[in-house]
Amino acid sequence: MERQGRGGGSATVGAFSGKTADTTTDGGAAARPPTARLRRRLGRADLRAVPESRRALRELLGPWGRPEQCAIAELLTSELVTNALVHTDREAVLTATVGPRGLRVEVRDFAAREPRPRVPAADGTNGRGLVLVESLADAWGVRAHGVGKAVWFALDAGAAQYRGGASAA
Repeated sequence: MERQGRGGGSATVGAFSGKTADTTTDGGAAARPPTARLRRRLGRADLRAVPESRRALRELLGPWGRPEQCAIAELLTSELVTNALVHTDREAVLTATVGPRGLRVEVRDFAAREPRPRVPAADGTNGRGLVLVESLADAWGVRAHGVGKAVWFALDAGAAQYRGGASAA
Protein backbone atom coordinates (compact mmCIF):
# COMPACT_ATOMS: atom_id res chain seq x y z
CA MET A 1 0.00 0.00 0.00
CA GLU A 2 1.52 3.32 -1.05
CA ARG A 3 0.59 6.43 0.89
CA GLN A 4 1.56 10.04 0.55
CA GLY A 5 2.73 11.58 3.81
CA ARG A 6 2.64 15.24 4.73
CA GLY A 7 5.73 16.99 3.53
CA GLY A 8 5.80 15.07 0.26
CA GLY A 9 7.26 11.81 1.55
CA SER A 10 5.72 8.51 0.65
CA ALA A 11 5.38 5.48 2.84
CA THR A 12 4.88 1.85 2.06
CA VAL A 13 3.37 -0.35 4.72
CA GLY A 14 2.33 -3.91 4.24
CA ALA A 15 2.99 -7.58 4.59
CA PHE A 16 5.56 -8.70 2.06
CA SER A 17 5.81 -12.38 2.85
CA GLY A 18 2.54 -13.78 4.03
CA LYS A 19 3.92 -17.32 4.04
CA THR A 20 7.66 -17.48 4.19
CA ALA A 21 9.29 -20.84 4.51
CA ASP A 22 11.94 -21.47 7.11
CA THR A 23 14.01 -24.60 6.73
CA THR A 24 14.08 -26.81 9.79
CA THR A 25 16.88 -29.16 10.79
CA ASP A 26 15.04 -32.15 9.31
CA GLY A 27 14.81 -30.50 5.87
CA GLY A 28 11.11 -29.66 6.18
CA ALA A 29 9.55 -26.23 6.04
CA ALA A 30 8.04 -24.50 9.03
CA ALA A 31 5.52 -21.68 8.56
CA ARG A 32 6.41 -18.30 10.07
CA PRO A 33 4.21 -15.31 10.83
CA PRO A 34 4.25 -12.70 8.05
CA THR A 35 6.91 -10.04 7.75
CA ALA A 36 5.68 -6.45 7.57
CA ARG A 37 7.70 -3.54 6.23
CA LEU A 38 7.61 0.25 6.25
CA ARG A 39 9.62 2.36 3.83
CA ARG A 40 9.44 6.14 3.89
CA ARG A 41 11.37 8.89 2.13
CA LEU A 42 12.24 11.77 4.43
CA GLY A 43 12.58 15.23 2.93
CA ARG A 44 15.69 17.33 3.44
CA ALA A 45 15.59 19.02 6.87
CA ASP A 46 11.84 18.27 7.15
CA LEU A 47 11.50 17.70 10.89
CA ARG A 48 7.77 17.03 10.46
CA ALA A 49 9.03 13.60 9.37
CA VAL A 50 9.95 12.76 12.99
CA PRO A 51 6.41 12.50 14.44
CA GLU A 52 5.11 11.14 11.11
CA SER A 53 7.72 8.36 11.22
CA ARG A 54 6.76 7.52 14.80
CA ARG A 55 3.10 7.35 13.82
CA ALA A 56 3.83 5.12 10.80
CA LEU A 57 6.01 2.83 12.92
CA ARG A 58 3.28 2.61 15.59
CA GLU A 59 0.85 1.50 12.88
CA LEU A 60 3.31 -1.11 11.60
CA LEU A 61 3.94 -2.45 15.11
CA GLY A 62 0.25 -2.76 16.01
CA PRO A 63 0.27 -6.54 16.48
CA TRP A 64 3.90 -6.81 17.62
CA GLY A 65 5.44 -6.53 21.01
CA ARG A 66 4.50 -5.22 24.38
CA PRO A 67 3.54 -1.53 24.63
CA GLU A 68 6.84 -0.63 26.32
CA GLN A 69 8.80 -2.40 23.55
CA CYS A 70 6.87 -0.44 20.92
CA ALA A 71 7.52 2.79 22.83
CA ILE A 72 11.26 2.05 22.78
CA ALA A 73 11.08 1.37 19.04
CA GLU A 74 9.33 4.70 18.45
CA LEU A 75 11.85 6.59 20.58
CA LEU A 76 14.87 5.06 18.86
CA THR A 77 13.36 5.60 15.43
CA SER A 78 12.75 9.26 16.16
CA GLU A 79 16.37 9.61 17.30
CA LEU A 80 17.75 8.09 14.09
CA VAL A 81 15.41 10.13 11.88
CA THR A 82 16.26 13.35 13.75
CA ASN A 83 19.99 12.67 13.49
CA ALA A 84 19.79 12.00 9.76
CA LEU A 85 17.81 15.15 9.04
CA VAL A 86 19.63 17.53 11.39
CA HIS A 87 23.24 16.40 11.03
CA THR A 88 23.36 15.73 7.29
CA ASP A 89 21.11 18.46 5.81
CA ARG A 90 20.10 15.91 3.15
CA GLU A 91 17.22 13.57 2.41
CA ALA A 92 17.01 10.18 4.11
CA VAL A 93 15.12 6.91 3.82
CA LEU A 94 13.51 5.10 6.77
CA THR A 95 12.99 1.35 6.49
CA ALA A 96 11.47 -0.78 9.26
CA THR A 97 10.94 -4.53 9.05
CA VAL A 98 9.11 -6.53 11.70
CA GLY A 99 8.87 -10.28 11.65
CA PRO A 100 9.06 -13.37 13.82
CA ARG A 101 12.63 -12.64 14.93
CA GLY A 102 12.08 -9.01 15.83
CA LEU A 103 12.23 -5.48 14.52
CA ARG A 104 14.96 -3.84 12.45
CA VAL A 105 14.87 -0.12 11.74
CA GLU A 106 17.33 1.55 9.39
CA VAL A 107 17.72 5.20 8.42
CA ARG A 108 19.86 5.73 5.34
CA ASP A 109 21.27 9.15 4.55
CA PHE A 110 23.55 10.42 1.83
CA ALA A 111 26.40 11.92 3.86
CA ALA A 112 29.64 10.00 4.38
CA ARG A 113 30.38 11.19 7.93
CA GLU A 114 29.81 8.40 10.47
CA PRO A 115 27.85 9.16 13.63
CA ARG A 116 29.52 8.60 16.98
CA PRO A 117 27.96 8.35 20.42
CA ARG A 118 29.20 11.15 22.63
CA VAL A 119 28.88 12.03 26.28
CA PRO A 120 26.18 14.68 26.49
CA ALA A 121 26.69 17.75 28.64
CA ALA A 122 24.69 17.57 31.86
CA ASP A 123 22.78 20.75 31.02
CA GLY A 124 22.74 20.27 27.23
CA THR A 125 19.83 19.18 25.09
CA ASN A 126 21.89 17.49 22.36
CA GLY A 127 24.07 14.40 22.18
CA ARG A 128 21.77 11.83 23.75
CA GLY A 129 20.35 10.15 20.62
CA LEU A 130 22.98 7.51 19.94
CA VAL A 131 23.53 6.99 23.67
CA LEU A 132 19.84 6.03 23.88
CA VAL A 133 20.15 3.77 20.85
CA GLU A 134 23.24 2.11 22.31
CA SER A 135 21.51 1.65 25.69
CA LEU A 136 18.07 0.45 24.61
CA ALA A 137 18.55 -1.49 21.36
CA ASP A 138 19.48 -5.17 21.36
CA ALA A 139 21.90 -4.37 18.53
CA TRP A 140 22.79 -1.33 16.45
CA GLY A 141 25.37 -0.23 13.95
CA VAL A 142 26.39 1.77 10.92
CA ARG A 143 26.65 0.30 7.43
CA ALA A 144 28.50 2.21 4.72
CA HIS A 145 26.92 2.63 1.28
CA GLY A 146 28.45 3.86 -1.95
CA VAL A 147 27.01 7.26 -1.15
CA GLY A 148 26.31 7.74 2.54
CA LYS A 149 25.47 5.25 5.21
CA ALA A 150 22.66 3.50 7.05
CA VAL A 151 22.34 3.66 10.83
CA TRP A 152 20.24 0.80 12.17
CA PHE A 153 18.98 -0.82 15.35
CA ALA A 154 17.28 -4.11 16.15
CA LEU A 155 14.94 -5.20 18.92
CA ASP A 156 14.65 -8.93 19.43
CA ALA A 157 11.24 -10.54 19.40
CA GLY A 158 12.24 -12.65 22.40
CA ALA A 159 11.51 -9.65 24.59
CA ALA A 160 8.15 -9.08 22.88
CA GLN A 161 5.03 -11.08 22.19
CA TYR A 162 3.39 -11.14 18.77
CA ARG A 163 -0.18 -10.20 19.59
CA GLY A 164 -1.44 -12.21 16.64
CA GLY A 165 -1.60 -15.12 19.07
CA ALA A 166 1.73 -16.93 19.07
CA SER A 167 5.04 -15.85 20.48
CA ALA A 168 7.17 -13.86 18.04
CA ALA A 169 10.34 -15.70 19.02
